[in-house]
Amino acid sequence: MRLQLASIAPRPGTGPAQQLLDQYLERTAPYLPIEAPVFRSEAALLDALARARGRTNPVTVLLDPRGRQLASEQLAALLDTHKLHSTQLLVFAIGPADGWSETTRKAAQGGAHTLLSLGPMTLPHELARVVLAEQLYRACTILAGHPYHGGH
Repeated sequence: MRLQLASIAPRPGTGPAQQLLDQYLERTAPYLPIEAPVFRSEAALLDALARARGRTNPVTVLLDPRGRQLASEQLAALLDTHKLHSTQLLVFAIGPADGWSETTRKAAQGGAHTLLSLGPMTLPHELARVVLAEQLYRACTILAGHPYHGGH
């Protein structure tokens, strides 16, 4: 399984947040291949997902304030479930600044996709990417029995 931490933003990140994101991507890579593409629009992301079909369709988890909030262990269980079901590409997508279109949100709720919330607070895209990258790394270490998580 490959992970993708996709986001919609006018330009790729820079500075300290990007450096931190890169660190978590590097830490995650030994557990699961991961990349973090930036798309200029929701339509561009959806087009890329349509072209990414392999043996299985990509599974997309949209980050949305109306989504489910998961504990780190639950996120690890979600990754494990997708590994067991031979998901080839699991995409966690951070939407545009004005939120996902109603069509995309409803498609996620009605299909094999899901809505996930990082919590009730609003985060800037660059920070949300770092938080999500850290949680994906943490989930991988939980599944591997690595002491990083340690319950904190």
